[in-house]
Amino acid sequence: MLAEILKVKITEKRARIVQMLAEHSQIKIGEFYLSHLFNGERQLELLVSDLSFVDEDGLQIHAIPIRQVIRLLPKAESQEYPLTGGLYYFLLSGEMPGLDEAQSMEEEWKKRMILPDYVENMLRSMPPDEHPMTMFSQSILAMQSTSLFARQYSDNLQKEDFWIPTLEDALNLTARLPLIASMIYNIKYRKGDRILPNPQLDWSANFAHMVGKSWDRHYQELCRLFFILHSDQGIGNVSGHTAVLVNSALSDIFYACSAAMNGLAGPLHGRANQDCLKWILEIRDHFGGCPSAPELEAYIWEYLQRGKRIPGYGHPVIRKTDPRFTLQLEFGRKYLPQDELFRIVELVYQVAPQVLMKHSKVKNPYPNIDAVSGSLQYHCGVHEFDFYPVLFGVGRVLGITANLVWARALQMPLERPQSITLDMLENKIREPRRFSLN
Repeated sequence: MLAEILKVKITEKRARIVQMLAEHSQIKIGEFYLSHLFNGERQLELLVSDLSFVDEDGLQIHAIPIRQVIRLLPKAESQEYPLTGGLYYFLLSGEMPGLDEAQSMEEEWKKRMILPDYVENMLRSMPPDEHPMTMFSQSILAMQSTSLFARQYSDNLQKEDFWIPTLEDALNLTARLPLIASMIYNIKYRKGDRILPNPQLDWSANFAHMVGKSWDRHYQELCRLFFILHSDQGIGNVSGHTAVLVNSALSDIFYACSAAMNGLAGPLHGRANQDCLKWILEIRDHFGGCPSAPELEAYIWEYLQRGKRIPGYGHPVIRKTDPRFTLQLEFGRKYLPQDELFRIVELVYQVAPQVLMKHSKVKNPYPNIDAVSGSLQYHCGVHEFDFYPVLFGVGRVLGITANLVWARALQMPLERPQSITLDMLENKIREPRRFSLN
């Protein structure tokens, strides 16, 4: 059913691309400046993802703002937040699913939620101090031998059909994510106990079950919200672009997603939520609890005067409170309004933007998704900070794999930008008319 929907949409989008290239290939889309070469290429429109987009108002998935996505995605009976299977169906197809389609995806995942024994053996053989993200990346890479794309490519798979085994690999990998992440958590923090998935539970709730929280309905709801909010954010971020870059060489989904998780492990990418939580804990310890608003204002002002930045505040694109922060804030207000750390998070949200605007006139003094997510996990008993990037990764692989299916469907080419030397750059500055990259 899903494959048939994709086949129709792929044919239509391929035709659109062919027409654009035939009629408008010489149209200039944008330009770049010398500063872009040294600022991480920020704000340059160089990549195409037809799944999601981030503008100054926040994340959109298939042109629908994330708050509406959460509202429109189907929920199972008695659940507060949507089924993650519905989100994955929406990412891949661009069509908002009904409950039947969402549950069908959940059932498809259940059939594929089988982890090769050698992956568990490998995880158990790693040193006790191995970082969880290393374990996560290695687990994904270890499953490369199961890649249907790699096997069929060696058997002369036709280019127009690359997306078909890529979709199969995507479904297999995403189905196993709760198994992999929970196994890492249990080996690292729960004396190695293994809990098998419960066939009665959905994909997100099964993760909560397999880390020993089957009794905690609040954590099951948090997992549904958390994984959807972290699923996609275009492909300009480090993890998304890394996967697309690696996959452009026709390295399969397992190679590409393992590489993506190596990028997500970096302190400037996937560790932000734990850094935010550490800062909230520092505030609590400094004041011996939740401070008053004047006390917190003075604390933040002094903190900024020391050249520090407030973790979780600001975003390179969004210019308002990140809707993903607000959605999590609403979760906290409903389920843990008296939690001390959550109360501090709320107070920081009341105080910090005004201080930031007075202190440095920043473009965006408002919180992003990371400013609250760690505090919610901590309240639900996940106190192991170094595991937080794995949680991020579980959600992000959903968006990455969906993007890779479409990259192969649209036959995106090998990425190969040209690099130049500093001497060449200085020559271009001095004699721009003589210099050419061609």
